Order: sequence, then C-alpha cells, then structure tokens
Amino acid sequence: MICRDFYIQKIRPFIDKDVVKVMSGIRRSGKSVMLELIQRELLEQGRSEDSIIMLNFESRLLPFAKNVQSAFDYLKPLLSEKKYLFFDEIQDLPGWEELVNSLMIDFDVDIYITGSNAKLLSGELATYLGGRYVEIKIYPFSFAEILDIMRETQEEVNEAEAFLHYLSYGGMPFIYQNKMEEQAALMYLEDLFDSIILKDVAQRNKIRDIGAFKNLLLYFIAGIGNTYSAASIKKYLKNENRSVSTETLYNYIEYCKDACILQMVSREDLIGKKILQFQEKIYLTDHGLRQAVYGHNQRDINQILENIVFMELLRRDYNVTIGKANTREVDFVAKKREKRIYVQVAYMLADEKTVEREFGVLEEIPDNYPKFVITMDEIERSRNGILHRNIREFLKGQEF
Repeated sequence: MICRDFYIQKIRPFIDKDVVKVMSGIRRSGKSVMLELIQRELLEQGRSEDSIIMLNFESRLLPFAKNVQSAFDYLKPLLSEKKYLFFDEIQDLPGWEELVNSLMIDFDVDIYITGSNAKLLSGELATYLGGRYVEIKIYPFSFAEILDIMRETQEEVNEAEAFLHYLSYGGMPFIYQNKMEEQAALMYLEDLFDSIILKDVAQRNKIRDIGAFKNLLLYFIAGIGNTYSAASIKKYLKNENRSVSTETLYNYIEYCKDACILQMVSREDLIGKKILQFQEKIYLTDHGLRQAVYGHNQRDINQILENIVFMELLRRDYNVTIGKANTREVDFVAKKREKRIYVQVAYMLADEKTVEREFGVLEEIPDNYPKFVITMDEIERSRNGILHRNIREFLKGQEF
C-alpha cells in the first residue's frame, strides 16, 4: 500500500476529535486507500481491530446499503463501546446525512467518510452537523508522490522521463500501483472516464441527451486553460448542430464540478481588486483523462503544464484565481491565509519576446509577494526578484 503521508498529516490532528472527517474527490483518486491508511494509523497507535468498522456503500453485498434505517439498525448493536466508523462512497446511501448525524449524537464513535462528489457537504450534512466536520480533498497522485513510488521500486529514476510519463498519463493511483504500460493505462483511463460520465454525472443527474453532454465535455477537455463564456460555448454547440439552453449549459458544468472532474477558475482584477464575473477558465482534475479521450497532451504541452501547476496549487490548499493586470493576464494568483504567490507557466523561454511576456506581466503587479515563472527550461533565468523555476523542481519544492 502506498503511504500518502501528505494527507495523513492533515487527518492526524482530528483523530478522536468530535468532528466527522470527510474525504471527497474524483472517482479512483485514492479515497478508499486513505481509509485503509487511517485504519493502519489507528492500529499503530494502539486501537484494536475490533474497534474498527468499515462499510463500502457501493457494495451490493450490504443488505442495508440503500436504506438509512436498516443501516442504523445494523450498526446499533455493534456500538456498545467506542468504535471507529469508516464509510466509503456514502453518497450512494439516500439520506446518509441523517445516519451520520444520529450516530454522532447517540454513540461514542469517530467517523470517517468518503464520497465522489464535491457537494458532499453543501446540503443536509452541513445543516445537521453545524460545523462538526472537516473536509479533506483527495486528489490523484502528484508528481512528487510518483517519484517516491518509483524510487521504492526502481534502482534508478530518470526524473525527466518520469515527468514526460506523468505529462501524458496523469496521476491516477491505479496506473502506478500496477506499473501499467501505455496502452493498458489509456484503456484504464478511458474506462474510468466513461464510468464517471455515466455513474457520477448522467445517472445521478438524470441527463437524457448524453451525446450532447459528452460532446460539450470533450470541448472543455480539448481546450483546458482557455477562457469560456456561455456565448462562446453556445456558438460551438450551434456549429455542431446542437442546441442547449443557457440553464442546461450551466447545469452540465455544475454536474462535472460536482463529480470532481472539472475545476472552474474565476478571473481577478489585480489592479481593481475584484473578482470578474464572467469568462472563467476550466481545468481537469486529472490531465491523464484528456490523453485517453482526446490525446495530444505532449503536442498541447502549454495547456497541460498549466493544468499540472494549477492542480498542484489546489493540492497544497491554495485558493486559485486567474489574474488580470491592466490588459495582460497572470496565469495563477494563489492565496492561503496570509500567503499569496503569483505564477506564470510556459513551455520554454525560447526567445526574448517570450521572456518579456512571462516576466513583464509579473513586474506590473504592485506588491512584494513571491512571483514565479515556471517552464521546462533547465537553465534558471530569474530576474528583478521574479523566480524562474523548472517545473519538476517547482512541483517537488517547498518554497511555495
């Protein structure tokens, strides 16, 4: 089992605390493994195996998995003393919020749950628990995690080759746990994409025109990192001889956000200090899915590098916006409590025009927060206090 210590460190302070630990994220990002890792942590701390109860609500073998009262009745006789409850993919149980709340009130339990839905906490659970929960978002493997895995299984690791593999196939754990070759990895990712589309989006939201929905999603996937508006999307659909209302369009986007497959990023006016209401950007939670269903990750390397850096900022708990400085754009403005950084991403600093474009916009920002230009270049070209970093070093580093 691959130890994801980055997440364990986040969860450890809340063990035995009176809060529900909620782990959300895209399907197959490693949430179930996190439950196993927490159980191992508990055993190492001296808890008994009998104190741990694990239930997977995707399993058809659980006779109570579709009914809250049946689940409560099953658990009740097992909770005469302190128990640690692990509920995997609990969103598949209608009314699960009521079950969790009742268990918290009536028994001495420490609860850990997972779900493949970004809005796991937006509804009844938040109302029932009134702040008695903490959410940890689980993402696919980072590049640093992949390097750690390779170092455990290989005598030598070529970081440049490892990054090119990551660039194409992303960070879904199953690929690296099973050392999958190119074609097998692509087949797995394509099947995973279809599973997310059908189970986590279409079935859950009762989408009837799956063809139109999938066509729109592929449009976003092809153009990750581009700016979109409702008007531009509707124009594209019209050219494809499809018609979707603005309301349906926004619903489709929300469904994909809920399934954790797409990430929306707002634009921020860095001079006027306000969030711009239109023309957001869209990124993929795992860029390997793009290679499987669209291809061309290495051809479209600028887009993929941007996606990788964006997801790394989310992984490190930054709130991220796109910056607008006068007429120019800053790829990412990342904030975490009192900390703020600015990041530009490019393939290579191939000529002085590119250097001026990437550094110049950061030089226009009137503050002294850290500013980075991230590229594939091996030679550092920092200037005027703006740090230039190779993307591999940036992804492994701690300075941001």
